Amino acid sequence: MILFKQVEPLQQALDKFRQEGRSIGFVPTMGALHQGHLSLLEAARKENETVICSIFVNPTQFNDPSDFEKYPITLEKDIELLIQSNTNLLFLPYVSEIYPNGTGNLPNYSIGFLETILEGKYRPGHFQGVCQVMHRLLEIVKADNLYMGQKDYQQCMVVKRLLELTRIPTRLHTCPTLRETDGLAMSSRNTRLLPAQRAQAVTISQVLKEICVTLQPGLTSLLLQAAEQKLEKAGFKVDYVALANADNLDLLDHWDGQQPVVALAAAYLDEVRLIDNMLIQSGK
Repeated sequence: MILFKQVEPLQQALDKFRQEGRSIGFVPTMGALHQGHLSLLEAARKENETVICSIFVNPTQFNDPSDFEKYPITLEKDIELLIQSNTNLLFLPYVSEIYPNGTGNLPNYSIGFLETILEGKYRPGHFQGVCQVMHRLLEIVKADNLYMGQKDYQQCMVVKRLLELTRIPTRLHTCPTLRETDGLAMSSRNTRLLPAQRAQAVTISQVLKEICVTLQPGLTSLLLQAAEQKLEKAGFKVDYVALANADNLDLLDHWDGQQPVVALAAAYLDEVRLIDNMLIQSGK
């Protein structure tokens, strides 16, 4: 694996691979890698001759400065995992490489209602930061294929919109969420949970699974209220439990029994914010 910290030498290496006719698969991360990230790299490796991973904790997508400061950094372990997974290139940029003119006057992206609901509502400015860093990374790497995890469902929809806005020809692949044996969605933030909190955390996946199993055509409010109450009883401070159209993320207070649906939740255990979602197939 070759490690790059600057844009120009990375692009020279990528250009050489392109001249050789090698397709490029890209997995952007913020580090603290786990099996979920490795599954994205595996998907990229199956479909591309060259696989590049980036590790960059993007300051512009953290609306809470303390969350940015506490984001887990495990670089030595990350590099070891990337070598073991046969990743070809690692991009480990300085902030000045991603934002050469600073972070003060970055572009604003027209991503519509996606930044006003769910994660957008509770983390104002977050998705603008996601667009800012992803636009820059996509322009640098010029990948054929981009791999992201379904756990960040709304973020994947935002990046899909970004690709439409910028007309960057990279193809987005949204890969299934990987889970621990008890059902908890794998996340870098899980490393911040104390043992007792780790035992509590699985309640998020449990309530989402219950929604998937019990959802019937009609009003959804009572089902969502019950899920929220179960999370609160388990010690969570709930931001949201919601049902949305899986294709466009329109929030649903009524299900017709046919629409493809995604159940989503976000909640805090002390200072650690966890998110998860599960797809519910149409015609259930």
